[in-house]
Amino acid sequence: MGTFKTIEEAREHFKNDKFATNAGVMIDEMTEDSSTCTLVLTDDHKNAYGGIMGGVIFTLADLAFAVVANQIHRLSVASQVSINYLSAPKGSKLIAKAKSIKSGKTTTVINVEVTDDTGRYVALFTGTAFKL
Repeated sequence: MGTFKTIEEAREHFKNDKFATNAGVMIDEMTEDSSTCTLVLTDDHKNAYGGIMGGVIFTLADLAFAVVANQIHRLSVASQVSINYLSAPKGSKLIAKAKSIKSGKTTTVINVEVTDDTGRYVALFTGTAFKL
């Protein structure tokens, strides 16, 4: 059983993640070991060249990672993360699907696939959460 009883409880908890929520990131789905977060893209998310800022993509993936990590064991913090940017988004929405691939005694490893609403792979984020 996860630490959040409902998705509403998780949303209430993570509304205090001001950077992600102010950017527009939403928690759409959550299970015992996975989550889906989305972000509707606006001009506010663009860099100087008109593309989507890498930090926007990272923030979306990071929140999806945090939802899973803290669903498995609250309180968890990131001890290591990496992201590979695969392609520029072409759609109007980003989708981050996070899944725990290993949950041990003190750490959890989570993969997050970020796509856009056209199905294009945008980034692959891998993180290790340390269970406090």
